[in-house]
Amino acid sequence: MFPGIVNQITIPKIKMFHITMQKGPKMKIIDTLKITFFTLILTLIGFSAYAQEDVAKAHIKNNVAKWIGNATLITGINAQNIRNTALNQNEIDAQDKVWRAEVKNGGGSMTAAVLSNDVSTFLKNIRDESGGLYTEIFAMDNKGLNVGQSDLTSDFWQGDEAKWQKTFKVGPGAIYVSEVEFDESSQSYQIQVSVTISDPATGAAIGALTIGMNAEML
Repeated sequence: MFPGIVNQITIPKIKMFHITMQKGPKMKIIDTLKITFFTLILTLIGFSAYAQEDVAKAHIKNNVAKWIGNATLITGINAQNIRNTALNQNEIDAQDKVWRAEVKNGGGSMTAAVLSNDVSTFLKNIRDESGGLYTEIFAMDNKGLNVGQSDLTSDFWQGDEAKWQKTFKVGPGAIYVSEVEFDESSQSYQIQVSVTISDPATGAAIGALTIGMNAEML
C-alpha cells in the first residue's frame, strides 16, 4: 500500500544516521533530530506492513472466499488426498526431487501433468481475471503437495513452509501473510497470502491455497 516508503529506505540512507557523541551541543541536537526522523521512518514502515497485511486478509475474506469453495478445486484436492493417503515422507521427498529436476531441465511429464489438470486450469483463469493483481496461485493437499497451480513452482512439496504449516495445520479459517518482497523479474513488490481450504460439505480442512499478489495493487 505504501511502496514508496519502503522503496526509499535503503541501506546507504540508513548509514547516514550514525551518531558521533564527541561532537558539540549543536551537533548533538542535529543527531537527535536525525534519530527522531529515523524512528519515524521505521514506525511508518511497521505501520505499512501491518496495514498491508490487514488489506490482504480482507481481500481473502471479501473476494477469494467467493471461489475457494469451487467444486473443481475441492474435488481435485479431495481426490489427491485419497490417492496419497498412504504416502510417506520418503516418497514425498522423492516426488519433490523429480519435480525440482524437471523445473531445472525446463519441464517434464510430472510438471506437465499438474499444470494441465483441471485445478490448474481453474487457477489460471482466476489469475488471468484478476487484472494483474494475482501473480500466481497454487493449491496444496493435506500433505503440502501441489494439487494445481497457475504457474510453475520451484518445488512440489510445500509442507515444510509457513504457507502450509500456518494454514492447513492451524485449521479452517486460518490466513497467513508473508512479508512484502521486491520481485526483480516484475520490478514490483510482491506478497504471498495463504489460506486454509475447507470442504464446504464437511467444514474440515483439506488443503491450503497460496496467492502471490502485486502488493502495489492492493
